Amino acid sequence: MNAVRARIASRALSPGDRLPSIRGFAATMGVSPSTIVEAYDRLAAEGLILARRGSGFYVAPKALQPLTLTVDAPQRDRSVDPFWVSRQALDADPDMPKPGCGWLPPDWMPGDALRRAFRSVARASDETFTDYGSTRGSLALRRLLIARFAEEGLEASPDHLLLTASGTQSLDLICRFLLRPGDTVLVDDPCYFNFRALLRAHQARIVSVPYTPAGPDLARFEAVLAASRPRLYITNSALHNPTGATLSPQVAHRLLTLAAAHDLIVVEDDIFADFEPEPSPRLAVLDGLEHVIRIGSFSKTLSASVRCGYIAAKPEWIDDLVNLQIAINFGGPSPVATGMIAHVLKSGVYRKHMDELRRRLARARADTAKRLQRLGLEPWVTPRGGFYLWCRLPDGKDSAHVARAAIAQGIVLAPGNIFSAAQTAAGYMRFNVAQSGDVRVYRVLGEALRGV
Repeated sequence: MNAVRARIASRALSPGDRLPSIRGFAATMGVSPSTIVEAYDRLAAEGLILARRGSGFYVAPKALQPLTLTVDAPQRDRSVDPFWVSRQALDADPDMPKPGCGWLPPDWMPGDALRRAFRSVARASDETFTDYGSTRGSLALRRLLIARFAEEGLEASPDHLLLTASGTQSLDLICRFLLRPGDTVLVDDPCYFNFRALLRAHQARIVSVPYTPAGPDLARFEAVLAASRPRLYITNSALHNPTGATLSPQVAHRLLTLAAAHDLIVVEDDIFADFEPEPSPRLAVLDGLEHVIRIGSFSKTLSASVRCGYIAAKPEWIDDLVNLQIAINFGGPSPVATGMIAHVLKSGVYRKHMDELRRRLARARADTAKRLQRLGLEPWVTPRGGFYLWCRLPDGKDSAHVARAAIAQGIVLAPGNIFSAAQTAAGYMRFNVAQSGDVRVYRVLGEALRGV
């Protein structure tokens, strides 16, 4: 039943399409024909498929609902609309300060190393520039990633790993594979706003749990598991977005115990891991990829233009995710992108680049925190690394009102409630310290705070 649902969700089967024959699908799934008959009968009872006497089973006309990308309703204030904030940051003039965006400035990235990588890839065979990517992605890059996993204690083989077109696509594939419309998914509050946007596209029911400086509030976490029976929990363990907090060992172990007891699958987005000065507890490492799926990419550390993400999970899940990726993307990520990333990783440049980034970001965090404190904004925690500061506004100010005033002067900020499913973060704002060096940011922010 899950295999059929996954094919429908991924658009591999569309309304009106005939399902595989009972004997053929039984052979594919390695079960008896009677099991397939029962599965098809149950799916027909749900209204997902239709039985036609003498002809077989077909996908029902209303089985596939269109993906919707609506934000939290009602949503009348454009300054707290995550799509609008993202559009403003992505479409901004290159010279415009972007303290609300989620990436590093171009001159912080290893441009020379990327150019050398491109020249190296340019000498590859013609197939690199003309063919589709292989279904699992570059074996060379997967082996490099597995070696990096081994350094932190995560044992994996190439069969545990799938390369994707981006980190966002990794999460999209997982949602297509594991979720049905109406399934409950647990997120942190606050959390990365695109988690919620993507979950709404998959018609999931979103519940949230407050995030503390050591991780999710475990009492609330356990209560939500018992009351709502979520299918997935999506989180950042390392340098949580937007708060910058770090998961503690005690919380990590208890979280995994609860996940196992409640049959909860954890999706650990590890995109900020390389910004940590020393590794913090990783759920995938502690769990061994039993109940945890790890996703990540290099868009924050190397390039958001040369995109490639990955999924690390148990091999049987990777097999199904490969089929989904074929259905929606017809192959893995661009061989040009994976070749460039592999070249940078194996050249040794990446480690030096990250060392320099961590030092530079430490200086920027300290400088940005001081300048914000002069305006009355206080960091919620002092992050161990990364480029975000999650700050409390003074005097009960509403960050949406501040963001609206700043937008009028050409500065796009990231107000707290775009990150909060429960809409309880109106008094907070996320700042990208690498994008906050321009004096205009503090002038406009000061004026906005005084005017609210």
